[in-house]
Amino acid sequence: MTSAPILDEVHLLRRIAQQDQVALSQLYDRYARVLYSLAFKILRVPEEAEEVVLDVFSQVWKSAQRYDASRGRVDSWLFLMTRSRSLDRLRKRQQLTKVVEASTAKAQVQPQSATLPDEELLIRERRDRVQAALAQIPEGQRQVLELAYFGGFSQAEIAERLGIALGTVKTRVRLGLSKLRGLLDESVS
Repeated sequence: MTSAPILDEVHLLRRIAQQDQVALSQLYDRYARVLYSLAFKILRVPEEAEEVVLDVFSQVWKSAQRYDASRGRVDSWLFLMTRSRSLDRLRKRQQLTKVVEASTAKAQVQPQSATLPDEELLIRERRDRVQAALAQIPEGQRQVLELAYFGGFSQAEIAERLGIALGTVKTRVRLGLSKLRGLLDESVS
């Protein structure tokens, strides 16, 4: 994957910051399905996942001018917002049984409408890259990352659940994220 799509996405955000609705629509078309998939994997409720995606793009519309390309890629920024909003909703519901299911199930979300071959390919490539990178991380680090990011557990909850020290959880999260970031950066270059 080249850096051209990344530069294009930064350009779209600049246009959105200038209140360009067409640019917002283009960014939405590019990411709505994959963001919905992430939200659905965490929440397991279609209506809530749809609301999360709308919330994310509403936030993009309001805060596009504050996006800083030096701090991360556009897709990472969108995924982080989606994850945060999904986890907030999950915690409000306080249904830990659904949290456990979301962290262990391999959710396969079918798009509501036919996807274009290019979009389908991009989604598969991203998913495959992340899964391949996760497979290369040591089991202990992968486990805490999955519980934190897909399960919505706090670090203290993870420590209690796994019966390990909180400091160990923090170290595994830090090391796992660092390794994951490095592996994903390698796969892009």
